[in-house]
Amino acid sequence: MKTRKTHLENAKTIVVKVGTSTITHESGLLNFDRIEKLVRQLSDLRNQGKNVILVTSGAIGVGANKLGLKLKPQTIPEKQAAAAIGQGILLHIYEKFFSEYGEIVAQILLTKDDITNKARYNNATNAFNELLRHGVIPIVNENDAVAVHEIKVGDNDTLSALVATIVNADLLILLSDIDGLYDSDPKINNNAKLLTYIPHITKEVESCAGITKSKLGTGGMSTKLKAAKLAVENGVSMIIANGSNDTIIKDIISNREIGTLFLGKNKGGEL
Repeated sequence: MKTRKTHLENAKTIVVKVGTSTITHESGLLNFDRIEKLVRQLSDLRNQGKNVILVTSGAIGVGANKLGLKLKPQTIPEKQAAAAIGQGILLHIYEKFFSEYGEIVAQILLTKDDITNKARYNNATNAFNELLRHGVIPIVNENDAVAVHEIKVGDNDTLSALVATIVNADLLILLSDIDGLYDSDPKINNNAKLLTYIPHITKEVESCAGITKSKLGTGGMSTKLKAAKLAVENGVSMIIANGSNDTIIKDIISNREIGTLFLGKNKGGEL
């Protein structure tokens, strides 16, 4: 019987998605302390011989702050302009932190066409595999600077599940502003129970996603469940956990009973 511990310890290729709320302060400015601790944990995974891919939000917010915008960009041109500025700044910050631990990073920007078009999908797969072969950490985001509604994936929860599928990952970690999926709303019910292990996504589980609230704008619990369904159908296990915990990735890999684990199909055994 496969245990949660061995399942997590044996994960060779790991995709980690961080939302805007994980890497920014309430002011909207970047939380450098949080980013540095995230980078240190990902670098430590690399030192353990694991392949690491980071899917990050935050480019539009960073660009908007750089432009001095007081309100969140609303129109597509505003978002594109903010993303074009923010992408470079965000990558530079990640590159600076990762370089302190001797890691090389590469930026990959995707649109829905890169997933749905077979030739472009194969090209993306080849690019990821070659970077991982060289020990590089790909940093992924949607290409918001050019993407319009028709070619947008829409949210980085879904994007991270697609990336996990492309690289045939063993584990996808979604870092959110909530501890995981509960059986009732923990903000209302003090006795709400955290669901630590979900072997199958049933209608009952789906109903829990509607009552477990997240503060994230484009990545609430319903999008996380959508990402989970996509991941597990493609054999990728997924964990939802709270990114405000500064040792969250280390805690997950060392098998602390933390977050909600969805078991990927054909992974074998009960946890």
